[in-house]
Amino acid sequence: MSTTPPTTPRPRLPSPLQELRDERFSRHGVTLALKRDDLIHPDLPGNKYRKLFLNLDAAVAAGHKTLLTFGGAYSNHLRATAAAGRLLGMETVGVVRGDELAGRPLNPSLTQCAADGMRLHFVDRSAYRGKTDPEVLASLVRASGAENPYVIPEGGSNALAVRGCTALGEELRDRTDTAAVACGTGGTLAGMAAGLAPDQRALGIPVLKGGFLGPDIRALQERALGAPTANWHLDERFHFGGYARTPPELAAFANDFEDRHGLPVERVYVAKLLYALTALSEEGTFPPGTRVTAVITATEPATPAAQSSTSR
Repeated sequence: MSTTPPTTPRPRLPSPLQELRDERFSRHGVTLALKRDDLIHPDLPGNKYRKLFLNLDAAVAAGHKTLLTFGGAYSNHLRATAAAGRLLGMETVGVVRGDELAGRPLNPSLTQCAADGMRLHFVDRSAYRGKTDPEVLASLVRASGAENPYVIPEGGSNALAVRGCTALGEELRDRTDTAAVACGTGGTLAGMAAGLAPDQRALGIPVLKGGFLGPDIRALQERALGAPTANWHLDERFHFGGYARTPPELAAFANDFEDRHGLPVERVYVAKLLYALTALSEEGTFPPGTRVTAVITATEPATPAAQSSTSR
């Protein structure tokens, strides 16, 4: 990352690939490995580094002094952007969905954002939904008080983010047959799929319900690459009711996975991904001999936001 100050820890790339022994896969002739993107950078783990670094380079090159982005009350993306601003000496503004949150004590996620210097601007949900409209966006920027900010979309997913995530697929070439990742806004899957070899497949597990991600991912690939790739698909059965929903069945699975492998399992994204892959293996989706890789984008447990918060 060319904009990283010399005193900032350098990213660990390529991220480690860790094979696991798990009979729920091995008895079907399937090999499971974890792509430990959570270990890339202590402040910008996983897809946060991959999605942000080209955006940060662009912001610095254009002379911007402020980063402005969007998220819900428990947004990992907001936290990563705030940390990036601290590391680069840039101001950061987070437009937070939910004006009813203003004046309340900050939750741990927003507390960390504030500690890293992010100025939080709470907006009502109607205005937040319209943030991609140029006029609404301009109004939100004015209301935030930010001067000439570099605007990063919710979840960090834009053309630069997709290009940044192609390296993830490239790092997995010749090392897996199916690469799987949990999806919020779809930018990581869009880039990873583009970086894989033609004979490899990318699988996305949406953590939000709604069935909207497919068109969004194709649009992201068109903007970033000129055309969508044909080597990815989504399985939308494993959202467990929506973002940050962790029903007892999912919590029990995550606890069991931690006990089996001695690895912490982040509940909002990673638990749903690992649950999905385990279920697919038991269903016989993967032919014997298949190498499956789960991309681990975070390990620190996130505080559930019940029905709200944002995607990454």
